[in-house]
Amino acid sequence: MIQLHHYPSTASMVPHILLEELGVPYERVLVDRTQDVHKTTAYLQLNPNGLIPVLVDGDLVLYETAAICLHLCDTHPAAQLAPPLATHERAHFYKWLMWLTNTLQATLIVYFYPERWVNAGNLAGAAEVRQHAEIRIHQLLRQLDHEMGRAGGPWFMGDTYSALDPYAFTLCRWTRHFAQSPARERRFLGPYLQRMLERPAVQRALASEGLSPPYV
Repeated sequence: MIQLHHYPSTASMVPHILLEELGVPYERVLVDRTQDVHKTTAYLQLNPNGLIPVLVDGDLVLYETAAICLHLCDTHPAAQLAPPLATHERAHFYKWLMWLTNTLQATLIVYFYPERWVNAGNLAGAAEVRQHAEIRIHQLLRQLDHEMGRAGGPWFMGDTYSALDPYAFTLCRWTRHFAQSPARERRFLGPYLQRMLERPAVQRALASEGLSPPYV
């Protein structure tokens, strides 16, 4: 059985929602960050970076959220959570998946953990890093909002739901406590996030992670 090593409201929500969409048997294994479980020897054997999530599928141990998403898409092709191989649509799917993980998610991590990019105790430096990260996040949200409008459908890629949707939803909800212009206040992202909240798989994931409103 597939195991998803997770912690609520982290990037592990992306494969969590995907697994709920697929409807396949899987087991959730809590990696309690409040107890530094992600820094233990046992967990570091799964992911030497000490990051969440990790997916265990038989003898395969996989980390990096985007890689886990691709694996789930490729091993469950009937679900059509990614466009057909060697098509323009698949190429754009790759592009936006990489953008979500390498650009938007990476910048959000800088915003939430600015102290990682300055010397210990440099509070002013951390504040400046966070300020610049927030400016960049708003630029990226504008880009994402524009793409949602350009796609012209209910989902990231238009009419077809894909693995991009749980990823975009998860990252957008990380902005829910922003004082200015969180994702839900954007012209296209706002209605999109509400559509995502209506999906039973999303509702099950939120409930099983013990999360409460505001969800986005």
